[in-house]
Amino acid sequence: MTDRETPSLARRVAAEGVGTCFLLAAVVGSGIMAERLFPGSVGLALLANAIATGAALAALILTFGPISGAHFNPAVTFSSVFNRELSSTDLPFYLIAQLVGAVVGVILANLMFELPAISLSQHARHGFGQILSELVATFGLLTVILGSSRSRSSEVVAIAVAAYITAAYWFTASTSFANPAVTIARSLSDTFAGIAPADVAGFVGVQMLGAAAATLLFRWLISGIPVVTRIGE
Repeated sequence: MTDRETPSLARRVAAEGVGTCFLLAAVVGSGIMAERLFPGSVGLALLANAIATGAALAALILTFGPISGAHFNPAVTFSSVFNRELSSTDLPFYLIAQLVGAVVGVILANLMFELPAISLSQHARHGFGQILSELVATFGLLTVILGSSRSRSSEVVAIAVAAYITAAYWFTASTSFANPAVTIARSLSDTFAGIAPADVAGFVGVQMLGAAAATLLFRWLISGIPVVTRIGE
């Protein structure tokens, strides 16, 4: 395969699935480890969880970006389709890979720490503050991706996304899920990183709203300005 050839759909879908799997394993696994290492200290547990998630994101984007674009997130995939950076015919395959990968990642994290493979979370995350946080978190994530992906260096995207998510763990009340696949999968782990199934729909709804708003904003902001490069290129 030459540098200008686009990887096959099968390879891109596999990259999305494996990448999302490792992302969720990092998010949930580090949350479990942090809770065990720092019992009763939510602040230290959140710090460890945020650092591990940010580090994993940077590594995974650098690894899989050149293959699939390293979306790992249905909101990012929908934005890419809207911006004609991804074919609409590829959309369902990306979404399935992300969701399946996310669920498998959570199951692996649970099993690695000798917990039930699936246990519905009891961690309530509802209310105005939580919902507003997810709207802000996802809007911010998409603006960071859409802005940084115009750089000549794909490494910039990895650094920018990792830095943003690490920070958003702390400046949002919801700890910045900002990803529908992540949200759904995290409902399957009754641990530090979990979310009660009843709260999933609210999170996913505002995540997609935030992603749409960011995509429309950037469509206007960069109108007429040539794209230098895209994520993963």
